[in-house]
Amino acid sequence: MHKTEPKHLRAYGDREGDGMVQMSFTLAVPKGPKAKEAARRFAELHGLRDPLITTVEECAEGFSYFVVYGHSHHSIDINAIEVPDVEIPRLDMKEIDHRIHNRLGRKIVVVGACTGSDAHTVGIDAILNMKGYAGEKGLEAYKSFEAYNLGAQVENEQLVERAQSLQADAILVSQVITQRNCHKDNGRALIDLLTRLGLREKFICLFGGPRVDHKLALELGFDAGFGPGTLPGDVASYLVHRLCGDGEPAS
Repeated sequence: MHKTEPKHLRAYGDREGDGMVQMSFTLAVPKGPKAKEAARRFAELHGLRDPLITTVEECAEGFSYFVVYGHSHHSIDINAIEVPDVEIPRLDMKEIDHRIHNRLGRKIVVVGACTGSDAHTVGIDAILNMKGYAGEKGLEAYKSFEAYNLGAQVENEQLVERAQSLQADAILVSQVITQRNCHKDNGRALIDLLTRLGLREKFICLFGGPRVDHKLALELGFDAGFGPGTLPGDVASYLVHRLCGDGEPAS
């Protein structure tokens, strides 16, 4: 097997490969000379050479926010990186409706929600609602989809119950809030629930959000993950691929 030659990359600042990086952080120390020195030493401990403290701002009483610029000696072999991704042909709305009508003979039923304590519906609305996102209509606008948006702060039990009652093909979970990795906990809890109920194989489970990618979704037990910039057509194309397979496009 042919082995790809290593290609090591360093951060790019003023010129290629100079290793210049910027980092920001907050320390529980009042703004002042001592705080600035603490930030400099903190940056050095993280491997930055000749750190320059470019910003020191009080962000709360007794807390200071810093921005630091400095040299990093680390490099990455880009050719050694393999990242799982959703790789399916991108279809337009006409082709999607055509394939579902001709091959499935019924609408694809999708149920989506923001689960747990997440109250931000911007992601699930962008994919499911008629208005859509970035000039693309959501799944509600497709003739071949029946989309149900359950909104925010939906418990996993409610989501599963609704998916069962609607005989859904797919469950979409959107997680915008990510503090303390609650998006991982909420996503994993849904998959665990479906598994305990013996329903995991009944649904195609998709996971989306600003800190979600395909790799994370697979690790949590989902079928696919969709991160920032995902459009309704991306999700629709994936579901068509899973439920209708590949084949000749519409004429």
